[in-house]
Order: sequence, then structure tokens, then C-alpha cells
Amino acid sequence: MKKQDIVPILVISFFGVIFAIIVSNSLFPSSKKKPQEVEKVAELSDKFDAPDKLYFNSESINPTQIITIGDNQKNQ
Repeated sequence: MKKQDIVPILVISFFGVIFAIIVSNSLFPSSKKKPQEVEKVAELSDKFDAPDKLYFNSESINPTQIITIGDNQKNQ
């Protein structure tokens, strides 16, 4: 690289940085320009309704029980 090449590279990089700042400001506006509105969340409670007796009762199938099909004497 010659000494004469340093000045044009610095000038081009300066204008490139200025161009990048202008483009980024137009694409990503600051939050000061656009205030954000948010929804208010309803208050959470630690109270739950009882589960439906149709599905949760003493006669329901217990999915945690081990199910055995057949004799299982030929294990490999």
C-alpha cells in the first residue's frame, strides 16, 4: 500500500460511517420518538377451581400404573 492510498481510504471510510449512521437512524428509530403502550395484566391469584369430576374421580384410570401385556417370559 502506498502513502497516497491512505487518504482516499480514510475519506471513503468516513463517508461510509456517516452513511451507516444515517441509514441505521432511519431504520431503527429511537424510543424517544415513538412511545410504547403496553397492556395491563390482570391480577394473578393462587386460587384454582377444583378439577372436573368427570375426568378426575376415584374410578378413573391411573396412568402411572405399570401395564403388563402377556407373560413377558421371553425377555432378550
